[in-house]
Amino acid sequence: MRVSYQYRVKPNTEQKVKLNHVRRLCQYLYNKMLGDKLDWWENNRCAVNSCSIISCPLPKFRDNPNYNIHQELLPFLKKDLIFVEWSGELLDLSSVYSQVLQNIIKRVHLAFDRYIKGCKNGKRSGKPRFKSESSFKSFTYTQILDGWINGNRIKLPKIGEIDIILHRPIPDGFKVKTCIVSKKADGWYITLSLEDTEVPSEVACDVIPTVENSTGIDAVLKGDTFLATSESQLVPSVKAFRTNQKKLAQISEKKSIKKKRSASRRKLTLKEAKLHQKIARSRKDHHFKTSHQLVKTKKKVFFLEDLNLFGLTKRNKPKQDNDGKYLPNNQAQKSGLNKSWLDAGFGQFGDILSYVAGKAGGQVIRVKPDYTSQICSNCDEYCPKALEDRIHSCKACNVEIDRDINAAINIRRVGLGVFPTIKRRRGKLIIESHDSMSTFKKIQELT
Repeated sequence: MRVSYQYRVKPNTEQKVKLNHVRRLCQYLYNKMLGDKLDWWENNRCAVNSCSIISCPLPKFRDNPNYNIHQELLPFLKKDLIFVEWSGELLDLSSVYSQVLQNIIKRVHLAFDRYIKGCKNGKRSGKPRFKSESSFKSFTYTQILDGWINGNRIKLPKIGEIDIILHRPIPDGFKVKTCIVSKKADGWYITLSLEDTEVPSEVACDVIPTVENSTGIDAVLKGDTFLATSESQLVPSVKAFRTNQKKLAQISEKKSIKKKRSASRRKLTLKEAKLHQKIARSRKDHHFKTSHQLVKTKKKVFFLEDLNLFGLTKRNKPKQDNDGKYLPNNQAQKSGLNKSWLDAGFGQFGDILSYVAGKAGGQVIRVKPDYTSQICSNCDEYCPKALEDRIHSCKACNVEIDRDINAAINIRRVGLGVFPTIKRRRGKLIIESHDSMSTFKKIQELT
């Protein structure tokens, strides 16, 4: 099993200077190697259907500067000082630990390979970008020796011993493998990767989903509700971004009138970054607490909506008339909905819930939420309702419950395979009911 623990470190002034200097050298090496890869990529290819070899001769071809070639350049780059023309700096790469430089080259090639070949899922990423001082925030020690951590201090080669806040001890039997030093808005942090080969990486989940050991979860954006469960529970939301939106706007407005690269503008930039960090941490903390709250119900299977978050947060397509004039496309209303989806962070919540449930021997199953809010969970009657209708009222069986709780019950029914088959013919909805137990009756017994 491999886990990561993040600790805060307290470097003194001299150590802060060294850490920032190492970060600057790593940024330079990253940009240099990435520039070499991009130069090879641009000069060694040509579209045969768009460029004439006679009028546009190709440059001299060169071999692909692969990982091994770049690694062999390190001893030569460390022999002498490197002069940076645009800044006038003299950089000494020999003042950086060798493993850190090797890892920087590895990061360059991983980013470039994802751009050319794609990831393991077959999806290509965007073109790698050159890193600025503000965007390059971390460097890695790939091998940690046993003597590096001594009490409340950690020894980093070429930097020295730094005070570390061990807010939780390293578990017995786990060995420290790697160390990532990162700079955040509120200080420096160290992420230790711990491994214990005797502990299995995943807990096998052989639980068969049933009504008793499963629960359905419906995502809610209305009011102060975050989630609705099939046990008639409404989980409150934190709305981390909307709560601090006014403060962010005020800081951004003050920063916009300050002179660029001035001390006052840097202070406001740091204040803005800390507020963004607070928002992200507040949202993540809420997701972890909600996940533990759901797992403590002793449920083993959690049916979660398989939402297309990319489509839900996408801008509306522009509309034009015959004269080319743009028409209203309701993007103002859609922007508020996009903000709510992103502020809730349902994608992150699903990953955290899967992690927490997996450690407890459970699992998260994502199901399609089609028509789960339009079908009665008690009698399978079609009850169409608009988005502003928050109460599910069925005239066939006289059931009135919260719309989101009704959807959560149906989501669990979809996961259990007892949701009715739905077809659309000539614009009409046809429900093919079958003999299946209704989970709503179980909910009535529980409440």
